[in-house]
Amino acid sequence: MCSLAALARGCRPAAKPCCLCWCCCCSCSWAKCVAERGSDRGPGKKPRRPGPHEPLLVDGDAPPTLEEIQSWGQSFDRLMRSAAGRKVFRDFLRGEYSEENIMFWLACEELKRETDPDAIEEKARFIYEDYISILSPKEVSLDSRVRETVNRNMVEPTPHTFDEAQLQIYTLMHRDSYPRFVNSPLYKALARLSAGSPAAAAAAAAAAAASPPATDAQ
Repeated sequence: MCSLAALARGCRPAAKPCCLCWCCCCSCSWAKCVAERGSDRGPGKKPRRPGPHEPLLVDGDAPPTLEEIQSWGQSFDRLMRSAAGRKVFRDFLRGEYSEENIMFWLACEELKRETDPDAIEEKARFIYEDYISILSPKEVSLDSRVRETVNRNMVEPTPHTFDEAQLQIYTLMHRDSYPRFVNSPLYKALARLSAGSPAAAAAAAAAAAASPPATDAQ
């Protein structure tokens, strides 16, 4: 079993490419990763050091500290301000079939950083088609007032076209998904691991990996 620091830096069993949490280039689940790492350590085995070419937990970002990981369970704002926290939360939402909520939120954040007028319009159209259109399989749940506001804003898109919609989805994740995330085997395994109990973390993660995903899609 790797130490938390090594685990956060991408420590994993040989010939089983994996990462601590889900990303676009990794189809495995975070829970399975932790469970596999927990099974690596047997009597007389030493923790494996990550190889020089193994990826970081978050490209370009430092691995989360123990305090940061624990803070994810105390504040939704702190979770969403952490790049690593967002990835773990996104993995959880995938299991609940509501990943589109955080994907929409992230797309809005990217749009707000854009300064080129042509790129703003193009990105706004993509966001609308992917998450607002009733024809999209990834449509997010918005009330009629916010949807009308978005439709008016789309006449002349700006970086803040989706601000009201983004806030509504943020609030939805905070009130609905976040409490389940904090109480999930997924987060509890990571919290125990960060507190120095790798055996408990591996056991909890194994249980999470074995459990079928929830069927009550949003």
